[in-house]
Amino acid sequence: MRVKTMLKVWLPLLVVMVALACGSDATPAAPEPVVIEKEVIKEVEVEKVVEVEKEVIKEVEVEKVVEVIKEVEAKMEKEPARSPLIGDIEGITVLTDFVPASYSEAPELAAMVAAGEIPPIEERVGTEPLVIRPIHEIGKYGGVWRRGFIGPNDTANAIRAVNHDRLLFWNPEGTEIVPHMAKGVEVSDDGKTTTIHLRKGHRWSDGAPFTADDFIFWYEDMYLNDDLNPVKRAELTVGGEQAVFKKVDETTVQIITKEPYYVLPTYLSSTSALSGHARWGRSALGGFAPAHYLKQFHPDYVQGGLDAVMQMAEAEDFDNWADFFKQKNSVFHNTELPALTAWILEKPITEPVWVMKRNPYSIWMDEAGNQLPYMNKVQMTLGEDLEVLNLRAIAGEFDQQARHMDLQKLPVMLENAEQGNYTVRLDPTRHGGDAMLCPNLNYDADPEIAKWLTNADFRRALSLGIDRDQINEGLFLGLGVPGSIAPGEDTIYSPGPESEWRTLWSTHDPELANQMLDGLGLTEKDSEGYRMRSDGQGRLIVEMQTYLSFMNFTELGEMVKEHWRDIGIDVDVRQLERSLAAQRRRANEHQFHVEVTWGAEDMYGHPIVFFPSGSSSCFGPKYGVWFQSNGEAGAEPPAQLARVFELYRKGMTLPDKARAEAGKELWRIVLDQVYGIGTVGQTPAIQGVRVVNNNLGNTAARHINSAAKDNPASSHPEQYYFKCLPERDGSCP
Repeated sequence: MRVKTMLKVWLPLLVVMVALACGSDATPAAPEPVVIEKEVIKEVEVEKVVEVEKEVIKEVEVEKVVEVIKEVEAKMEKEPARSPLIGDIEGITVLTDFVPASYSEAPELAAMVAAGEIPPIEERVGTEPLVIRPIHEIGKYGGVWRRGFIGPNDTANAIRAVNHDRLLFWNPEGTEIVPHMAKGVEVSDDGKTTTIHLRKGHRWSDGAPFTADDFIFWYEDMYLNDDLNPVKRAELTVGGEQAVFKKVDETTVQIITKEPYYVLPTYLSSTSALSGHARWGRSALGGFAPAHYLKQFHPDYVQGGLDAVMQMAEAEDFDNWADFFKQKNSVFHNTELPALTAWILEKPITEPVWVMKRNPYSIWMDEAGNQLPYMNKVQMTLGEDLEVLNLRAIAGEFDQQARHMDLQKLPVMLENAEQGNYTVRLDPTRHGGDAMLCPNLNYDADPEIAKWLTNADFRRALSLGIDRDQINEGLFLGLGVPGSIAPGEDTIYSPGPESEWRTLWSTHDPELANQMLDGLGLTEKDSEGYRMRSDGQGRLIVEMQTYLSFMNFTELGEMVKEHWRDIGIDVDVRQLERSLAAQRRRANEHQFHVEVTWGAEDMYGHPIVFFPSGSSSCFGPKYGVWFQSNGEAGAEPPAQLARVFELYRKGMTLPDKARAEAGKELWRIVLDQVYGIGTVGQTPAIQGVRVVNNNLGNTAARHINSAAKDNPASSHPEQYYFKCLPERDGSCP
């Protein structure tokens, strides 16, 4: 109760500070409309359900197109007043049928052309560049984007900001798939053949052509190589068989499957193992790779074979060729590796200042013919911990940063915004759990604990024992939606009304929780009121591992510990370094793990944290291996979880509308079984507290905050620019 009392004092102060930071008007100015095809939703402010609209959206007019059927559901209830820090979603427009009459480039590249160091721009971008209309205006060249990172494991800092090279992408609202690295994609009527059309003249950052050969090399020599990929991915296992890659010509590739594979465009546009070289290179995944460069490290192409490659590997302190090869294919570590991203590596992530420089062969271009990116470099400075990064942001040392920004620092950020010359923007998520308690269904080190973790009624009782309103007010400033891990009601796979699924087993009902635990036979208690183990070995204590990264998960764990005291369950909260927590997950050593339900609102775009989908799953790594290997390895799941796996795989073969229905059924099982215990969701706490330099142009009032779509990549940072630079403009206000 102490937390709630304190909040009554300072939350009104926060409202005043927000109003001062945003002006007297509580509603932000409407942005200039972006021309893009999307759903139109009518919101009705009545206490009843409004009918569902169904709409067919065509992706792009590039040869034959894929039809994507979306269900758009109107709001059920009057929504609460929105924070003035939450603007309207803005984004770029991809111009699919337009090529500028002439091309321009950054002054530093023009100087390199004049010196004969690189070819003219027309030869570097080809005849089919990726042309976009910036968010607000045509920008100007120059400047360094300043950010912060927390160490060599913080690779997603770049992945989510600047290292996006997916073949397809999403419109700003995340509702429609649009072209990206690929000019277009078409799916056959039977769903078994997906044809990818590359852009003519597209090149890697070293000038080598990007062609179908890069897909075939990746598929035949990397993906199918058991040293590099011993467990084949679920994304490419269709009908129990691996998909096949086929080269049609230099700029055309086909992916052929035994059964329909209608989900493939979603995989190509999101964060699956087919979502690009930059994200997945160091795992030997991604869908394509620079064959001309990597062959020199592959035993099948090097004279002398494996022995010769091992000599190279050992010279760089690797004891096997696969890890050596993957390191050479990492955009975070290898400055010589060719890439397709707008910025390429200059100084690796292992340095205290991690730097990416402009890619001379960048395929991006604005509608005026200016090659992007506008900014010369991206520079990330190492912070010893999250506190240091937040203090630097508050001091105005970052140009745009949401990653690692602490929602609880929001009042201080607002108080210092004018002095730091920045604006704070909030980008809420749509996934259900910004802090989920994840039970390990494979835990086996202690049979007593394992028995209870795998018992659905035990998990339900623990869920009912949590006071989520207190957590929402104490840790999320009252900005979230308490409840289960169900995704937002307006998302395509939502199982139904939040009044039913958001609250399922997720209200605060300690009386019922105690009754359920008693019914399980956990009736004996010690002198402090804690329940005793059924095996006679003392008090029943569950372990909860936490880490500090996006918010204070440890404080959340301690709050839950106090809540569970009322239902007689003791908790040992253990804070670990994030990489160690991940290591324990992979080793099947954790009992409970606190995590974000990354991508839960788009289960095919980012199938990571809402059911056991991989070897590092917090729900059960052995089940995750079983899922990924199509039952060839790992542990076979029980009936209900097996049904979840079945529904997910079935959805891969279905057109969008039918896949959405399978996804809804999947979610109903996940929520009823309480595979994950939700606390609070749909807040800006997870990479949604954004500090933006007032001198940075073409930033969005709000961009979609999604693990599947990535942010800030969802607002395309290659078109950000500095409004004024002394070295460029002479003087600045």
